[in-house]
Amino acid sequence: MEQRLEKVLATAPGRRVRAVLRNPGIPEPHGASGPDVRFHRRARPCLRRRGKRGQQGQALGRSRGGFSTKIHLKSDFDGQPIAFHLTGGETGDSPLFKLLLDLGPDVKPRAALADKGYDAKANRAMARARGIAPAIPFKSNAKDRPTFFPKALYRGRARIEQCFGKLKRFKRVALRCEKTECGFAAIVALALSFILIKSVHTA
Repeated sequence: MEQRLEKVLATAPGRRVRAVLRNPGIPEPHGASGPDVRFHRRARPCLRRRGKRGQQGQALGRSRGGFSTKIHLKSDFDGQPIAFHLTGGETGDSPLFKLLLDLGPDVKPRAALADKGYDAKANRAMARARGIAPAIPFKSNAKDRPTFFPKALYRGRARIEQCFGKLKRFKRVALRCEKTECGFAAIVALALSFILIKSVHTA
């Protein structure tokens, strides 16, 4: 390489090495050479273009509470987590009732306890078709409300809220420090596993 470079310099005396390596037909401007060693001084795009980054499909959305993520949690009657699903904060609860019934292990529950967000005739009919007793309170503006409601059974839903309270004790879950849905789901799964381990240890 050194011998070839000496021959190149000998054929073009008085020229700079950069000018010889670029194009001998183009005169090199006078003055000190800058750190730019590209063939063209104008800005050029990178060879490897990255796709546009955004928040689409990252379980983020705007709701009344602001820009947030909603955790749809499924647990047993003791309040121990079984499975969860992430959506944006603007997503309603009622359309995800069927998804929550199918999440988790293949165990047929005897009752389904949910809050007023899951109030829908289709959800109750779906639960009854599977042999599950729905314990979902009716909204205040609901029509044809039945007189009987299993209040004693519905009190068990407080254990699900207690599980949510334990989950929100983890700072990375409460503040959603992760940018992607995959990363946040991993943190939520890790926090729920800690809750299960602690419940087994104290049992």
